[in-house]
Amino acid sequence: MKSKIILTAMIGCSVLCFAFVPQNKKPWNAPDKAAATANPEKKGSAETISEGKALYAKNCQSCHGKKGQGDGTKASELKTEPGDFSKSGFQSQSDGAIFYKISEGRDDMPSFKKKMESKEIWDVVNYMRTLKK
Repeated sequence: MKSKIILTAMIGCSVLCFAFVPQNKKPWNAPDKAAATANPEKKGSAETISEGKALYAKNCQSCHGKKGQGDGTKASELKTEPGDFSKSGFQSQSDGAIFYKISEGRDDMPSFKKKMESKEIWDVVNYMRTLKK
């Protein structure tokens, strides 16, 4: 009898714990073709980074934060975690994968393919590369 009570309590705790685990940790992988797309902009050029920084400040900073660490002023309002662009997991993605994610969006992340031109999205990708720790 005592073991049934303990087992029931353990199962109840497990269910409650699962209910509070963030459910937005599903992987977000770009399709292979998109991930393999080469960046047509000069990655290290001051011009593309400067333009990307301005676009990032206008379109991304409120959720992703000034340094891309997911701590923007609107981050707490999101259902999904905005992520940290300075971490190696993000920085190890291809430029094409990042371009795809900005273009298409997912969950709280809006699509920017109708809000920015392709060149502008590539500029943002180039700026995001500077956000390494």
